Amino acid sequence: MQNNFSYPLKLEDMSASTKHYDFQATSSELQYIAEILKVPSIKSFKIILDVTFDKPQHMVRIKGKIDAAVEQISVISLNQFTRKYQIHFARNYDTKLSSAQQRELEEFEDINADIPDVMENGQIDLKAISMEELALELDDFPKQKGETFNFAPDFDTEADKPQNPFSVLEKLKK
Repeated sequence: MQNNFSYPLKLEDMSASTKHYDFQATSSELQYIAEILKVPSIKSFKIILDVTFDKPQHMVRIKGKIDAAVEQISVISLNQFTRKYQIHFARNYDTKLSSAQQRELEEFEDINADIPDVMENGQIDLKAISMEELALELDDFPKQKGETFNFAPDFDTEADKPQNPFSVLEKLKK
């Protein structure tokens, strides 16, 4: 499948001054994102990003905000509903870090340490990053606000309780 939602930013196009990016997904991009995220539809997807290249520390810093409206299916009622997301995120990319070095850092660093991401082929795909951030926020088992799962068994729950081995003797006394 061809990536229809992409905006690659090359390292040589970045500068020390903060660059501002603003994206609004088109209807065909919304369809593509919905297919990738496996949801019925995406109603809107707006991205605001600030990208800064800190050359002395060989770090690219991205701060972003996503506003999205995602149509989902409730796992309780099976009704479709639209949930609005407002996501703020920050990511750091080390321009000199390799995938192998990143794995080593992940292995030996504290689990709460902020390990930078790796730049692939000297570029970062700003739209793909944003789509990934939305995917991380989606609920695995979506439900509408106020919905609760009430379990009503089709069987006798009393019969499933463990039996006391001395209950037979109790019956004999009577």
